[in-house]
Amino acid sequence: MTTIRAEAMPDDPSEHYRIKPPLTNPRRYYLIKLRELVQYARTTFIDPLTKTGRIKLADYGCGTKPYVSLFPPEQVQYIGIDLDWNPHADVYIGSDSRIGMDDAQVDVVLSTQVLEHVEDPEGYLQEACRILKPGGLLLLTTHGYWMYHPDPTDYWRWTSAGLQKIVARNGFEIVSFRGIIGRSAMGLQLFQDGFLFKIPRWLWPPFALIMQASISLFDKTTSQETKDKDACTYLVVGRKL
Repeated sequence: MTTIRAEAMPDDPSEHYRIKPPLTNPRRYYLIKLRELVQYARTTFIDPLTKTGRIKLADYGCGTKPYVSLFPPEQVQYIGIDLDWNPHADVYIGSDSRIGMDDAQVDVVLSTQVLEHVEDPEGYLQEACRILKPGGLLLLTTHGYWMYHPDPTDYWRWTSAGLQKIVARNGFEIVSFRGIIGRSAMGLQLFQDGFLFKIPRWLWPPFALIMQASISLFDKTTSQETKDKDACTYLVVGRKL
């Protein structure tokens, strides 16, 4: 039901490559913007909840919990949910795709780059809704544009309208919607990804360094309003009805 994440977990979670991607990582700009998107979601939607006490957050499809270091443990009880092969998970998903957790247990469900890998996205969203307390928040990121990346599966891409529609019809009111990386920058990312495997491997680091700088520059030419309609990746925030 969730994606396989084969990456290793560093001893210090704040050093995870999704938090601090190397300069020559061909996903560097995307990973930085994705981290900033999660930080934006935390600051805007989670921090206000912690003013009244510690909250429970479920990372649904947690992999190696790449963003755990962004949530102070004194404010957030961070619960990883994944399939039973994942040693980083605290709660497991059964063979029936049901989370091993009672109804209405958590304040926030965090889902980062998982939905596109899930065979049944509506069932996934319904389970997220089930474990949320009344009025709880879903913070979900997934792709608009991206190359095919089976991990081990890769099924879906969404338009901005389509993603909001599928979330809304599975028990949520849309609270916020935000896109990162516009069309021109994403076009360069796809060009880089297509060309990378045509050149010798020793050229990958300098080529990626040049391309990532260009992607960053071109992304500055696209307004946030445009990205919210058409982007590489979206954040949708839904409140359980």
